[in-house]
Amino acid sequence: MVKKPSEEEMALLYGQDVLSAKTLTFDQLQLILKTAAYYEDALVNKRRLYDMDGKIMASLFFEASTRTRLSFEAAMHRLGGSVVTVSETPQMQTSSTAKGETLHDAIRVVDGYVDVIVVRSPMTGAAQEAADAADHPVINAGDGTGQHPTQALLDIYTVLKEHGRIEGLKVAMLGDLKYGRTVHSLVYFLKHYGCDMIFVSPPQLMMPPEITAELRGEGIKVEETSDLKAAVAEADILYVTRIQRERFPSKEEYESVKDSYIVNDEVVAVAKEGMSILHPLPRVNEIAVSVDSYPGAAYFRQAHNGVPIRMALLALTTGNVR
Repeated sequence: MVKKPSEEEMALLYGQDVLSAKTLTFDQLQLILKTAAYYEDALVNKRRLYDMDGKIMASLFFEASTRTRLSFEAAMHRLGGSVVTVSETPQMQTSSTAKGETLHDAIRVVDGYVDVIVVRSPMTGAAQEAADAADHPVINAGDGTGQHPTQALLDIYTVLKEHGRIEGLKVAMLGDLKYGRTVHSLVYFLKHYGCDMIFVSPPQLMMPPEITAELRGEGIKVEETSDLKAAVAEADILYVTRIQRERFPSKEEYESVKDSYIVNDEVVAVAKEGMSILHPLPRVNEIAVSVDSYPGAAYFRQAHNGVPIRMALLALTTGNVR
């Protein structure tokens, strides 16, 4: 049985918001990974958990989601807790935002009903606004083109499980690096482990220069290229992102880059031996279905890792790892 974290360790996240990968410390990151392994062991061995018995999670999703929303809700149920949900899009509004209520006021109200708040929004900065309004912990489930720290946590957990280590690996990130909040988060975790990074994208979708400059300023080796085959020939991890239509200011700009890269059997054939392929999903056409049979295709295993990671976050921020 994997041991649960100590009381001293759990104090690192108790009562804390989880808004950005950039602000999580290395010790907090290690704690989350350790706690996720503890909960995954419980799930594998079919142990019934009551860690969040009597607790309620607010699932506030103001942007479309499948994996993030369902894995958070499944995590809370696996812990014995309850969930209340708001799920809407600009085209289908069901909450009082349709009446002009501000996010701040909505959070102030919801905060009085629950013990932890999970919020996803198309607006960058919305998670911070929610945290400023709430007394209970707020967990960012994705805010615009900003951050998606819980996705990055399950990504780094997947790397650890697939390779047995994170230190010293070379990670290639492919696709929409400009608007992709998953890669904006993941680089800050990889930095802790001294990973080399290769950013592969069309010129219009390069990683924001301030992120690249920050990484290089901290001694991280970063290469920027448009050559996918050269990147996979030396990478241990290929992290693929879709070209996100909903983030583009115009349809024309999206159409000009949407099929820039497709990972297919021809690409996999030149990959470094043992390379893993990750993808936050949903997949559109950037990974051919035939690649699913490649042993290193880890993206569905990656998605399933979201449950123990989010169990860890819910229990740690509320102080209920039992």
